[in-house]
Amino acid sequence: MSDTQTPAPLSREDVEALLLRGPFHQWLGLSVVSVGAGTIELKATWRPEWVVNAERGYVHGGILATLVDLTADWALVSKTGRGVPTVDLRVDYHRPAMQGDLTCRGNVVKFGGQLSVAEAQILDSEGRLLASGRGVYMTAPPK
Repeated sequence: MSDTQTPAPLSREDVEALLLRGPFHQWLGLSVVSVGAGTIELKATWRPEWVVNAERGYVHGGILATLVDLTADWALVSKTGRGVPTVDLRVDYHRPAMQGDLTCRGNVVKFGGQLSVAEAQILDSEGRLLASGRGVYMTAPPK
């Protein structure tokens, strides 16, 4: 495969196996729902350790930012065949995330030879937007 070719398409199971090599991703309770050309949908299974405020029961913003980052990152897997390093990340919070599994949807905005842009949305079980964001990722081929 030359540096300009896209790798052979990976199945949902292949992407999940790659993603879950990371112990942190395992701890987050991630599973891959679907993978397409420049898109991904993940499920993050609820963990009580995500809660930052025991009285109110909402999820720490760092968990949501993490999910935005890794979902946008892994949206690039159809182009790269792997996760890639984050160069820059912006996250917007739209409403508190309460107890429950989360849906994470990502898509590629622009794929480049060195840097690429992808975005993600984090939704609750009712489909309400909790957080969204966009990242820049280093997609240069490994040396």
